[in-house]
Amino acid sequence: MAPRTTQILEAAARLIARRGVRGLRVEELAAEAGVSTGLIYYHFKDRTGILRQTLEFINGRAERYTTGRDPDAEPLAPREELEEILLLELQDTPEVRENSSAWGELRASAVFDEVLREDLARATLVWVQEVAALIGRVQPMTPAPALAAAGERLTALLEGLSMRWLSGGMRLDHARDLMRGAIDAELALLRR
Repeated sequence: MAPRTTQILEAAARLIARRGVRGLRVEELAAEAGVSTGLIYYHFKDRTGILRQTLEFINGRAERYTTGRDPDAEPLAPREELEEILLLELQDTPEVRENSSAWGELRASAVFDEVLREDLARATLVWVQEVAALIGRVQPMTPAPALAAAGERLTALLEGLSMRWLSGGMRLDHARDLMRGAIDAELALLRR
C-alpha cells in the first residue's frame, strides 16, 4: 500500500474511533491526514470507498497484531495459540483501542448502510472461520458446524467484552478472564 494511502487510512481509523462513522467528514479526514481533499477522492473515489478501505485496513492491522509472532519463538500448542489470538484483541495499546473502537463504530453504522453491512458480514465470516479453524486444531474430530458455532460464539463474545472494556463497563483483566473462561467452556462443550 502506498505511504499516502496508509496515512489516510490511519487517519480515517482514528477519526472513526473518536467520532464514529457519521462524524467522518472528508475535509476533517484530509486535515487529520495532512493531505488535500482531492487526494482523498483520487485514492478512494467517495465516502463509501473510504469506509470500505478503512474496514480492510483495520482488519489487516488486527491480523498483524494478533498473528505477528516472533518467527524464532517456540511454536504454541493449538490451545495456547487460540487463546493468544483472542486475548490479543483485549490489550491496552493505542492500536488495539483504536481498531476495536473503529470496528464497533463501523458495525453500528452497518445497521443503516447495506453496502457496509455486506462488507462487515464478509469480514466477520472470515474472522469466525479463522477462529473455527483454530478450534479445529485443538479439537480435530469436531464436526465443521460445531466448530463454526463455537467460533461464532467466541468472536461475538469478544466483540461484546471489548466494547464493555473500552467504554469503562469492566476492567481489562476481568474481560480477559471471561474470555479465557469462555474458551474453556467452548472446548469442554465440544469434547462431549
